[in-house]
Amino acid sequence: MIRSGRNAMLRRLLLGFAAATAFGLASAQAQTVKIDTGALSGATAEGVASFKGIPYAAPPVGPLRWRPPEPAARWSGARDATRYGALCMQKIVKDNGVGPGPASEDCLTVNVFAPTGARALPVMVWIHGGGLVNGSGTADLYDGTHLAQQGVVVVTLNYRLGRLGFFAHPALTAEAHGGPVANYGLMDQIAALKWVQRNVRAFGGDPARVTIFGESAGGVSVNRLMLIPSAQGLFTKAISQSGVGREQGQTLTQAEAAGSTFAAKLGAGDDAASLRALSAAAIIAAGDPSMTTGELPILDGKMLTQTVLEAFRAGKEARVPYLVGSNSQEIPPAFAAAFGGFGKLTDAQKAEAEQTYGSAETLKEYLPTDMIFGEPARALAKAHARTGSATYLYRFGVVSAAAPKAFKGAIHASDRQYVFETLNASPWATDAHDAALSKTISAYWVAFAKTGDPNGVGRPAWPAYGPGDQLIDFTNDGPVAQKTPDAARLDWLGKVEDAGPR
Repeated sequence: MIRSGRNAMLRRLLLGFAAATAFGLASAQAQTVKIDTGALSGATAEGVASFKGIPYAAPPVGPLRWRPPEPAARWSGARDATRYGALCMQKIVKDNGVGPGPASEDCLTVNVFAPTGARALPVMVWIHGGGLVNGSGTADLYDGTHLAQQGVVVVTLNYRLGRLGFFAHPALTAEAHGGPVANYGLMDQIAALKWVQRNVRAFGGDPARVTIFGESAGGVSVNRLMLIPSAQGLFTKAISQSGVGREQGQTLTQAEAAGSTFAAKLGAGDDAASLRALSAAAIIAAGDPSMTTGELPILDGKMLTQTVLEAFRAGKEARVPYLVGSNSQEIPPAFAAAFGGFGKLTDAQKAEAEQTYGSAETLKEYLPTDMIFGEPARALAKAHARTGSATYLYRFGVVSAAAPKAFKGAIHASDRQYVFETLNASPWATDAHDAALSKTISAYWVAFAKTGDPNGVGRPAWPAYGPGDQLIDFTNDGPVAQKTPDAARLDWLGKVEDAGPR
């Protein structure tokens, strides 16, 4: 009896082990889906199916350079979707927001992360940062696995960058015959969102519940997509992380003049064919345009007709739930010079600013952050809330114990690894405390994507933005709902900015 019982138990254990092993093998097997251009063969890990390097538009090369994106070609058989596509052309720098090379003009791809067995789940479409001149949706930092495990489908994408993505020239305007020009990178983002509408059901996503979210230049893009007529209806919620808000941008006329000067510098003629004959490497080597000096995005007069804050204050943005915020010290003094083009104070304003900030040292530490990120985020939240749309404002102030001691707050882009729960991609070491904070922050983002409200069980309540001027402050001790910190200095800055050029 004892031996018989032991044998039965052993058989159950062996059968259980075999079943578990079979499940593990099954979860590692290729996953196949069918989209409008053909079949894809992806992979699964940790309960999430991933499909990488999927073309959402034709390669913008040769005669398609500096044109709106064209449809991707169909293929036969199952396309391998287990590896990321190339980066869009850029000066590759060591940055955790840049995926592995090589770089190529043939780069218009998306990557999808979906829970296995997903059915009609909300979709989160990530737009990467990098000043519109570098970065990619293929960095480990943007691995969508942990977000997908919370019950959403995640899409990351590449879009044209630098002068290959944002460029104007009289010859290009002439051949467009009134069609869209200049902001090709934004056109790519819209093409990717249209791809999502056509295909996300195949991955278990719901095209009627799409949230766009992005950081830095990605947040800038989110704000622009809320204004562009052709983007309306392609998303139902928006998240802008450190997305600036008061940047100006060149007019099309100004951009065309700059483009003519640039082309002449490289020895190109005045015709479109001559421009397209330039090598991509030569264009990149000649230097990038700069968002900090207002070179991009471009106010082309069709896609974009106003600055972001002007349009928001006029109520012309998409009436969708909007989550917006910035980091507590985006720009430490040592980095401020790189952002100098965003605005300066007169001597009289400096004296007033020092009084408002309480000391010269505090002014030095926080003015660039407040001017470029904090004040505009709050101004956009105020404007959007006035439309009656759900609006949520945040400040991210988490600083890892291992972060450089010179930082007196959370620096620019340090929020990304907490949202994606990819602390392994952090530029400095993190610990269990960071992991717990990341899990909470990520859950707010996912809840917002699901319902348009970041709140949920087990997390401190996040008040909607309104007359009470409340936000949620992500501190090292956890989220704290409170009135906007340092509101007096932000109010003062807003008045200075609204008064116009100095």
